[in-house]
This record gives sequence, C-alpha cells and structure tokens, in this order.
Amino acid sequence: MARIDFHSNVSDKLEYACRLTRKIWSATPEGEPVRNIVMVGEKADLQKLNELLWSFSKTDFLPHCFIDDEAAAETPIVLTDDFASPALSNIPHADVMIHLGMRMPLDVPALVARFPRIVEVVTVNEAERLAGRERFKAYRELGHELHNFDQAKS
Repeated sequence: MARIDFHSNVSDKLEYACRLTRKIWSATPEGEPVRNIVMVGEKADLQKLNELLWSFSKTDFLPHCFIDDEAAAETPIVLTDDFASPALSNIPHADVMIHLGMRMPLDVPALVARFPRIVEVVTVNEAERLAGRERFKAYRELGHELHNFDQAKS
C-alpha cells in the first residue's frame, strides 16, 4: 500500500508546492539517489508553477521540466496534467507524486504501484476541500496509509 499524505487548508497551493518540493528534494541523505518528484495538476496551474519554481527562491535551484520535454528522463522534478500520461513510462523515476488538482485518479492501483508516496495538496477553497475529502475517502476505502497535515494549525 502507498503512503498518502494530505496537506490540507493550504492558502496558496503553488507557493506551498514550491516549498514542499524543495523540502522533499533537498531531504535526500548524502550518498543516496535524489528523490524524484512528479507533480500533477491542471495545465494553467502547472504553467504558473513552472514560472514560480524558477523564481520563488534566490538561493535554491529546483531542476524541473514538463513531462513532454526531451530532458524529462534526466530531470528530478517533472510536471504533468495527466495521471496516466504515456510519457510517464519514459521517465525512470517515480518516488513521490504531488497532486495539485481536484480530480481523482481513474486508476488508483496503477498509480500507487508506480508511486510509493503520494501527496495531495488541498486548499481552503470550498470546492477543492470537498474534492479533497472525496479523494481521502476513496483512498481510505482502498486501504491506503493516510496522513493529514492541517496547515491551518501551523
């Protein structure tokens, strides 16, 4: 079973995704392979996230690209708008998936087989909160290990 973390009550999901990505990516112990991250969301959000990943920190560089980029196989952070993109089979890495959208993956068993850790980012927006609750219930019914990190309490 996959470990699925819900980060709820996030005020700005794109800024939060940048910080979370930096934390996950930089937490790789010395001598270990870099933890690779696939970020899934809506196209418009991913375009904004792409720009933000370049500019949000003056001291950190988070190498990233879109999944259809020729460098995707060598890039540790990949952006895609499709859980089941055929291009996912072209990238060798699949440590963590960060989901920024509202849709439930159609094939959860295939997704959790590929990603041992999934992070769901849920904002304070009411529609996103309701969609997040539905995803939480669906993952729980499938028997996955769930954790909630309420950002309102931080």
